[in-house]
Amino acid sequence: MASDPVDEENAVVNLIVLMLDSFRQDHVDVYHQGRAPFAGVPPCRTPNLDAFARSSIVFENAYPEGLPTIPVRTALMTGQQTLPFRPWQPLTPQDLSVAEILRREGYTCGLISDCYHYRAPGMNFHRGFHAYRWIRGQEYDPYESGPTRRNLDDYVNDRYPEIWRNRIAQFLANTDDFQREEDWFPAQVVDQAIRWLRRNRGQKKVFLWIDSFEPHEPWDPPARFDGYRDPSYSGKRLIMPMGGEYETWATPEEARDIQGLYAGEAAFVDHCLGPLFQAMEELGYLEDSLVVITADHGHPLGDHGKFLKGADRMYSELLKVPFMVRWPGGQGGGRRTPAIVQFHDMLPTVLDVMGLGSNTDAMHGRSFRRVLDGETDQFRKAMIVGYHQGIDRCVRDARWSLILRPRGEPDELYDLVEDPRERRNRIDEHPEEAVRLASMFGSYFIQQGRTSVVKGIQGRYEVASGSVD
Repeated sequence: MASDPVDEENAVVNLIVLMLDSFRQDHVDVYHQGRAPFAGVPPCRTPNLDAFARSSIVFENAYPEGLPTIPVRTALMTGQQTLPFRPWQPLTPQDLSVAEILRREGYTCGLISDCYHYRAPGMNFHRGFHAYRWIRGQEYDPYESGPTRRNLDDYVNDRYPEIWRNRIAQFLANTDDFQREEDWFPAQVVDQAIRWLRRNRGQKKVFLWIDSFEPHEPWDPPARFDGYRDPSYSGKRLIMPMGGEYETWATPEEARDIQGLYAGEAAFVDHCLGPLFQAMEELGYLEDSLVVITADHGHPLGDHGKFLKGADRMYSELLKVPFMVRWPGGQGGGRRTPAIVQFHDMLPTVLDVMGLGSNTDAMHGRSFRRVLDGETDQFRKAMIVGYHQGIDRCVRDARWSLILRPRGEPDELYDLVEDPRERRNRIDEHPEEAVRLASMFGSYFIQQGRTSVVKGIQGRYEVASGSVD
């Protein structure tokens, strides 16, 4: 049996969680290893995440369960599943979050975020934190009421309807004054996180949740990182793609340009993490803290014909995320594991590592501590993911991915080893694999007897949660 990487007399003191919203796994170099995610779009560079990975356990198959933004964070913060029974909603009075648990255990708890859904009225995700700081202005956040000083027509084409024009105008108004790279949102988040870590270094035990909304759309990276686009492109700067089949609202050149904008945004987020990692090292946090880095989900960029998240986009571009866990001192780092874990497993695991596993008995998730210890690369046999209010579900194991579609639409089965981009539906050739995967999760997890009218619900979630101040 592998020995515990942490001396039992000096157990993990601090916990730092870094959430990067909408960060695709194949846009972190340690995962894609120089291969371009899209033909013609250069692979984005992520030197800081790559360096962090060298001292971390890197998970290749960490998955969300209930999508999107808020249900994912509910699972991560509570250790509870959300897919069968919880839509996008606030923390309830009955929920017990990681901050509330650790506060009871003597931790000083901080939350730094530009995810404006957190601060929508009544959301309660800051409950239990001693300090929380909101960076305002992301996406459709009603931060500025005056009109943008930029020409909106430079950022939309003639196929954008009024509702989308208004959304983009709000973001432009929110960011009109951005001039230096330090003004961009991920730089602000990192700056505030460093300030908090420095100010609280004298506390006995600390927990910090850093939540960067980038590289969530809109994608408008600063000029120095806007180098992943075709320099010959002279069309509109479509920083905010629309949903549905992109051929209905964008040309192939426009779609390729949007992919380049996303790559630039991801590269800029990585750049901003450099000072954070440096500060964590200088302040000693890397020696006495468990650090977890993840994303809530990836992001479709036209891979299967559509941009943006959605209940029908159950492919790896949405589901696969970077997930890294770093022991204090980087012990045992540099190892990769194919173990399948889901987000509601994270909290039971970190509490187990921190000597607080007795808090986890009522959680749906299970500790994958043995994977971290290097004792095994096996954990879950399969995972399931979807939107609570959607119909489509994805069930996958180490090799096969089954997408269950609404009644009247063909289900899909992909061989993730031979066909990682999920181009060839193999369900007619291997129906036994589809039956096997479908039987692993009962009807409790599946929406029964519903039509597909709830597809495209992502926009409703985000507009509704961001339009009320």
